[in-house]
Amino acid sequence: MAKIKMSKKAASIDMTAMCDVAFLLLTFFILTATAKQPEPLPVQTPASTVLTKLPETGLVTLTVGQTKDGQSVFFGMKDRDVRAKTLELMGEKYGVKFTPAEIAQFSLIEDFGVPVSGLKQLIAMPGAKRNTAGVQPGIPMDSLNNELKDWVMYVRKANNVDLAKDKELDFAIKGDAKQQYPQIRKIMDLLQDQKINNFALVTGLRAKPKTE
Repeated sequence: MAKIKMSKKAASIDMTAMCDVAFLLLTFFILTATAKQPEPLPVQTPASTVLTKLPETGLVTLTVGQTKDGQSVFFGMKDRDVRAKTLELMGEKYGVKFTPAEIAQFSLIEDFGVPVSGLKQLIAMPGAKRNTAGVQPGIPMDSLNNELKDWVMYVRKANNVDLAKDKELDFAIKGDAKQQYPQIRKIMDLLQDQKINNFALVTGLRAKPKTE
């Protein structure tokens, strides 16, 4: 008896539903993602094998690096409400009146390095120009004009008193690997003068040596 030959057809899978899901996920991530802003003072941190993650909130970072004006210090705060309240307190201290719009715009700036007298001009700049090399000279911290000390003092006051946060702020020093120790020591002394004895030193991750 003759065998009946079955016609072979190529199998196909309808990918329409999967493509729809992929595009929905892509759209979601694009709309919810936050673009990483360039740092106003890029530094190359020293390498270390110790891996301790810094907190995502309640963190103040003092960045020490080199600008065209020499060694400079930049100030950074994680929480927007703390940044806004600290600016108000610094404005009262130095006699500079900031408008609600300027305070709201400043709350979006995580790191900066200008004297209080130059903050209005910095806030008015577009973000791309604000982070251009050479625009921010650093925060004064000499014996005649130590604004950095006031920033540290008022950010703690804004966090603990005015905003009644439950947790004390964490402090971290982020210095360039080529930075001289005396400059880092000045920052340590400034923190310790205000009874801040626990602070982190930011480093980059270095691979551990392989063991036989």
